[in-house]
Amino acid sequence: MRRFVNHINGGIMVRVLELKRMANQIRQDIITMLVPAKSGHPGGSLSAADILAALYFHEMKVNPEDPHWADRDRFVLAKGHAAPVLYAALAEKGYFPKEEILGLRQTGRILQGHPDMRKVPGVDMSTGSLGQGLSAANGMALAGKADKKDFRVYVVLGDGEMAEGQVWEAAMAAAHYKLDNVTAVLDYNGLQIDGTTDNVMASDPLDDKWRAFGWHVIEVDGHNMEELLAAFAEAKTIKGKPTILIARTVKGKGVSFMENQVGWHGNAPSAEQAEQALKELREEAARLG
Repeated sequence: MRRFVNHINGGIMVRVLELKRMANQIRQDIITMLVPAKSGHPGGSLSAADILAALYFHEMKVNPEDPHWADRDRFVLAKGHAAPVLYAALAEKGYFPKEEILGLRQTGRILQGHPDMRKVPGVDMSTGSLGQGLSAANGMALAGKADKKDFRVYVVLGDGEMAEGQVWEAAMAAAHYKLDNVTAVLDYNGLQIDGTTDNVMASDPLDDKWRAFGWHVIEVDGHNMEELLAAFAEAKTIKGKPTILIARTVKGKGVSFMENQVGWHGNAPSAEQAEQALKELREEAARLG
């Protein structure tokens, strides 16, 4: 795996610590919202928390007071079942009151099991059917170029999603149209709904495949905030082709009994399990200071 040698000053180091704290808070929010819902997807939401913390609280140009701001950066959660991580980031960013997360998956509330751009402020694309997110991101990026806008489009994909043919059609299209305003992130945690990605549908070597499809590829530790920030900065320097971050992550990251356990793909914790999970996350928050 490629490693970054970062020469960063004290101010950036402070920022990295703030982002680590935010990622931890996002994880706490994920656990908190799943208990009253009694359903949802903790594993792949927890694995993507650092990625969304880096995007929403450092990298992306957005305005919660004006969710439809024409010049904002766009975000597409291609793996829409991981909606809790997006909802947590949006709530922490101020798109809607934080208490709204307690209404996850409840009738009459805005936070459905998959993101709905018609109901949730800050959601740029409704997602759920795997394989379609990158195509939507390409459309946004093409529109931006046509309108001579300088916004960027970010899309988070799941590794199980790599078995979807439309992903690769979209990958070819993004390279063909030289969409250097697209940055994809592959949340590569190695597990999907009913087993390891290797057993269900082996897709490696993904780095070589994306390069062969004309993309600039950066491999990162998806839980290393310094590497994520450096990779996003590098992506903005690449011209004439899209960029993908292949982010190695741990499914269920931050909760000991959920980590690398396929059973936590789509099962909500009980109240007792949530209490233990939140205890661990709060202890980690205390270590971060």
